[in-house]
Amino acid sequence: MSIDDISNLFTFVGGLGMFLYGMHGMSSGIQKSAGSKMQELLGILTNNRLVAVLVGAALTAIIQSSGATTVMVIGFVNAGIMNLSQAVGIVMGANIGTCITAWIVSLGQVGDSFKALSPSLYAPLMVGIGAFLIMFAKKPKKQIYGEILIGLGLLFIGLDFMGGSAKKYMDLPIIADAFIMFGNNPLLGIAIGTIITAIMQSSSASVGVLQTLAATSGAVTTGAAIYISLGSNIGSCLTAILSSFGTSRNAKRVAAIHLIYNIIGAVVFGTLCYVFFLFFPELAHRSIDSVGISIFHTGFKVACTIMLFPFAEKLVALSGMVVKEDAGADVAADDEKTVTLRHLDRRILKSPDFAVENAVKEVVHMGEITSENLCNACKVVMSFDGELVKKIYETEKTINAMEELITEYLVEIDNLSLTVEQHDIVKNLFYSVSDIERVGDHVENIVEIIDVKEGGERVSFSQEALGEMAEIMGLVKDAFSCAINARRKISIEDAALVGKYEEKVDDMEEELRDKHIERLSKQLCNPTNGVAFLDILSNLERISDHAYNLAGYVMSEHE
Repeated sequence: MSIDDISNLFTFVGGLGMFLYGMHGMSSGIQKSAGSKMQELLGILTNNRLVAVLVGAALTAIIQSSGATTVMVIGFVNAGIMNLSQAVGIVMGANIGTCITAWIVSLGQVGDSFKALSPSLYAPLMVGIGAFLIMFAKKPKKQIYGEILIGLGLLFIGLDFMGGSAKKYMDLPIIADAFIMFGNNPLLGIAIGTIITAIMQSSSASVGVLQTLAATSGAVTTGAAIYISLGSNIGSCLTAILSSFGTSRNAKRVAAIHLIYNIIGAVVFGTLCYVFFLFFPELAHRSIDSVGISIFHTGFKVACTIMLFPFAEKLVALSGMVVKEDAGADVAADDEKTVTLRHLDRRILKSPDFAVENAVKEVVHMGEITSENLCNACKVVMSFDGELVKKIYETEKTINAMEELITEYLVEIDNLSLTVEQHDIVKNLFYSVSDIERVGDHVENIVEIIDVKEGGERVSFSQEALGEMAEIMGLVKDAFSCAINARRKISIEDAALVGKYEEKVDDMEEELRDKHIERLSKQLCNPTNGVAFLDILSNLERISDHAYNLAGYVMSEHE
């Protein structure tokens, strides 16, 4: 191999690297720019499958990888956020959304007659402007636009590098013979497309390389391009299949639906094209350009979705036959720690927007469990129940485990490409988890005060003291519940209401403390029970303070 051959090989690999990195950078910038709109996509999902298809197409157009979208959907289903009926629609839409990359590549392969309009001519300028925006722009929004421009510029530069290095070899007879062979043999063409895409882990990338080769010379035949494109759709399923290992049965069925859908599409359209080319063989051997590949790629995806859309539930049923019921593998554990692990699915991290939204939901989930534990502790204070006490202690262990799991998840999210607003939310979620865990500790303290061990005298309060305790406990429970609602709904009204509850709790705590000290001084109360009463008041007041902190984080996000 000569130095020129090595140089061409390095140039092609470098061009492929810039193309892939450009896709990634542009995708990351678009996701940041989309902001809360990405989070709203899940919110509009209903059992209307057409809506799910549109959401899948929109999401994949942003992420630019149907495989990545399917991996996220597997995460959503595994976490219990989405059901299979919604998932099948998104998988269909994802196949349409991925076509946008092919059209971007086509745009970069403008013929010599339109060289002045070619994006490749302006690609270095895009990178330069993008770099200036990132380095010198003060507004985060402009810096995000800079990321998008750099990604787009590198994508086009990478295409030029690949095209330039491949051009030397595309005129060789062996290359032309290979594409003719792929065009004459559908199975071979589909197999090549499947293998290349499985290796590259992206149908957008493999079709982009095919388009670059087609634009470089006339060696790529229509038949070869069609069969390789069909195979690329099957190869893109490998990412989802690998990602589904270790997930629930339904999550595995999402990967199965993705594979079945693409195999059916490849078989049906591959057969139709083969029969068509038997009658018109000259069309199969005619060269195809980059735009022609984009047209077929898009037409096939849309036609496949229209064809299989009415049979969506059949696909779901078929996936159930492929992924058999396993009595031992998909039994959901009763403990909340296992549920939390499922909810905090790492696959969702592929989209920072959804990952942040998912983290918010799990922090709220932790808050709801803690709120229930607080209510149970208040019941124990009013009327001792040994079984309820055991349950409170067990739930406190769960809360501690959830704090650790959620914190680890938030650390991973904080290292993703986030907007300034999202970084603020993640920071507040860190604080929120800590505050909720401290509330759990105070709840446990209250129960420990009441739960006197064997041999000790049971703590009991007078009816007057119990009445006072019931009143302040009601305020504290309302304050904490309202704080969790504020985080769930991002509600300023609920957050402001927590402040009013907190003021009432502070005033009542001081008033009840003075009254009880007076009872103690008049020896109207057992000293041991009196100290227990004051300790419970102190813990309730601290819970109210933490609720106020939780509300404050929500308020700060609206300033």
